[in-house]
Amino acid sequence: MIKLPNLFFYRKKLVPQTPPPDCQWSIGIYEGVSPFTLQPPINITNPILSPCDVSDGQSILVADPFGVRYEDKHYLFFESEVKTKTGYRGKIALASSEDGTTWHYEKVVLNEPFHLSYPYVFIWENQFYLIPESRQFRQIRLYRAVSFPFHWELDTILLKGKRFADNSLFFYNDIWWLFTDSGNSTLRLYFSQHLKGPYKQHQKSPIRKKDPHYARPAGRVILYQNNPIRFAQDTLPIYGSKVWGFKITTLTTKAYSEEPITTPVLEASGAGWNSHGMHTVDATQLPDGSWRAYVDGYGSSKGSSV
Repeated sequence: MIKLPNLFFYRKKLVPQTPPPDCQWSIGIYEGVSPFTLQPPINITNPILSPCDVSDGQSILVADPFGVRYEDKHYLFFESEVKTKTGYRGKIALASSEDGTTWHYEKVVLNEPFHLSYPYVFIWENQFYLIPESRQFRQIRLYRAVSFPFHWELDTILLKGKRFADNSLFFYNDIWWLFTDSGNSTLRLYFSQHLKGPYKQHQKSPIRKKDPHYARPAGRVILYQNNPIRFAQDTLPIYGSKVWGFKITTLTTKAYSEEPITTPVLEASGAGWNSHGMHTVDATQLPDGSWRAYVDGYGSSKGSSV
């Protein structure tokens, strides 16, 4: 079991690391025999996307990658923080690939007057949906593709009234489950019989409280060996320092339990594009049983690494 670090120690003693001024968030691909043994593949040069690839605005970061495959083409949705008249604001952008290796930036596909990030895209009943983080607007908003992948419209407001962050929705045992974070340290769980709600907070929620290491969601919830797996981003000693995995062992409308994976799923490489941290993973099992994941990293804008 993972032993939770002493939070008093961190508040009083820890001085956060200061990345060098040329650091930025970029996106890469990792692969492995399981979602817990991900490493950079030898046939792909990371990062596959960086802010300099954004051609329809001045972007200072690309992060929070979520992918989907449709009609033999790969699509990658992500946050691009773009310069506006009032400062930089997160928008949802799109890249595409014919082979999953070489990527082409398309354009911003979802833009609101408030910050958007973490574009949790999925398919349900032959329809594409997307839940971006919109905590600045204090809502969890479900968008539907009018014409995939470029045109989206608001379908349903699932929850409102709190600063919901990095909302992660999944269907398991005929119920929709929704993880969301507030303040980088409180993990809440909601559920519903229907995709579009209404959503009720679980009686064991918050699942994690005052826990900056293991609370905030860090990517798509997956099913591995018949257990749902949730990922959490560690926000200490710096925001997005690494990603942990948790196997959900009990999940009913009245009970919840989980077991931690004892080593980080993702962490800083120490050099190159992800030298200082990693904080999102979207993992998918391939037909041969191996796993491929879209990941992001915070590091040097000069050159590539793992």
